[in-house]
Amino acid sequence: MSHHLFLLSPSDTPLYSLSHQSTKQGASASSPLGANLPTWTTSPFSGRMSALAGAPNTAMQSADLGGGAAGGQDRLNALRMVANASLDVLENVVFRDNGMYLKGVDKFNEWTVSAFVTAGNMKFILLHEGKNDDGIRGFFFEVWELYVKTMANPFHSAHTPIRSPVFDHRVRASAKRYL
Repeated sequence: MSHHLFLLSPSDTPLYSLSHQSTKQGASASSPLGANLPTWTTSPFSGRMSALAGAPNTAMQSADLGGGAAGGQDRLNALRMVANASLDVLENVVFRDNGMYLKGVDKFNEWTVSAFVTAGNMKFILLHEGKNDDGIRGFFFEVWELYVKTMANPFHSAHTPIRSPVFDHRVRASAKRYL
């Protein structure tokens, strides 16, 4: 089962991205998330499309989603579009609810979009299949703790892409543990 995490600043600028293949079996036993994404390798926009405004491809940390270099980038762009499309729904849910963890705020085909919004309006968006509410909640809280520790670092500027290998390693370990 695939999980795709996007950390967005209050101005919806992407700061970090992670793709994770889980070995745990969820409620849904369908094909992996990345396998259901369209490919646009023959498109004139190939390699230039960025669903999240202001997102240079080098700022995003991600695993290869399959399909080669061009196909993997196109799949990542499609995932960014799904995450971007859920932002309007997310803002409505945040306005209505006071909680930080917002499970299942949007659904796109078989993918569910869960979110975590901090008091500073940082958005953590997770695209996933199946249902693992307790694991996703624990994962969000641990990523939030790691994010706060990163922001407390005097050598990191707020709302800039997170390129720390330590942050990346710990988020991946948390994804392995909870997802």
